[in-house]
Amino acid sequence: MLGALTLLLVCQALGEAVVRLAGLPVPGPVMGMVLLFGWLAWKGEVPEPLARTAGGLLEHLSLLFVPAGVGVVLYLDLVAAEWQAIAASLVVSTLATILVTAFVMRKLVGPADKP
Repeated sequence: MLGALTLLLVCQALGEAVVRLAGLPVPGPVMGMVLLFGWLAWKGEVPEPLARTAGGLLEHLSLLFVPAGVGVVLYLDLVAAEWQAIAASLVVSTLATILVTAFVMRKLVGPADKP
């Protein structure tokens, strides 16, 4: 488990370094995930310790939402005052996500009438 956690943290650190050195407009952890994916694709398999560690982290992923929930409760007055803008941004971003996903799927898969 320690080795798998170390691998995940090293990939994140490398991602941060690549983003900062190259000046890319991408978060470092995202670049770290791309690097990890590339390494796993090159390797051809996911090592069992990494699969167990990642599974354990994903099981407790909901704990990462606790700080966000606390922030919402802490600034509930501000959320109540700006609810229209928050609701509009949620609707627009959801629609944009659906449209972009449909566009990408259409480009990758092709028209639905093809056999």
